Amino acid sequence: MSAVQPTVYIVEDDAAVRDAISLLLSLKGFRSQVFASAETFLETYLPEWRGVLLTDLRMPGMSGLDLQRELKSRGVALPVVVLTAHGDVNNTRQAMKAGAFDFIEKPVDDAVLVDVLHGAIAHDAASHQSLAVEQTRRERFGRLTTRERDVARLFTQGMQNREIAAELGISPRTVEVYKARMMEKLDCRNLAEVLRVIAGIESQSAA
Repeated sequence: MSAVQPTVYIVEDDAAVRDAISLLLSLKGFRSQVFASAETFLETYLPEWRGVLLTDLRMPGMSGLDLQRELKSRGVALPVVVLTAHGDVNNTRQAMKAGAFDFIEKPVDDAVLVDVLHGAIAHDAASHQSLAVEQTRRERFGRLTTRERDVARLFTQGMQNREIAAELGISPRTVEVYKARMMEKLDCRNLAEVLRVIAGIESQSAA
């Protein structure tokens, strides 16, 4: 099984439930991989995995909520969908507060499950695409000249061309040239996109 293909990673201690969900998903065109415990999933997990984690809430050993918290502490962005029973309202609320993508009540409604998983996989794909774009822009920022970086930072502070020119001791026309080169190199179309690039770089520097 190729790890880079969108996959539903099923963590469920009940073998019958685990196999039933896996069979259903295969019939619906999903790729799936099953785990009998949260601990086994963590031991097997690879950073390049894409798709969605479907985990039971109540399990022996590490619970689904514990698993979610552990993944969050490791910086794992894989969307988490929680399987929960009617009596797990408080734990479900905690899971949602901790960033779970959604939750599904047992017994599982096939249509609801399929719909939620499609949404989670689409969310994961969009998130990684966005991260890839931002990473590329940060790498491009590293190739800017010193003057282009100066213009970029002053630009994100809301300064106008004349103000930037006065700050750097150059002409407004030269500022325009540097700004155009900077925007082209970063592949940014507007100030908001430049702000995201600069903010990402500054947060990395702070870390």
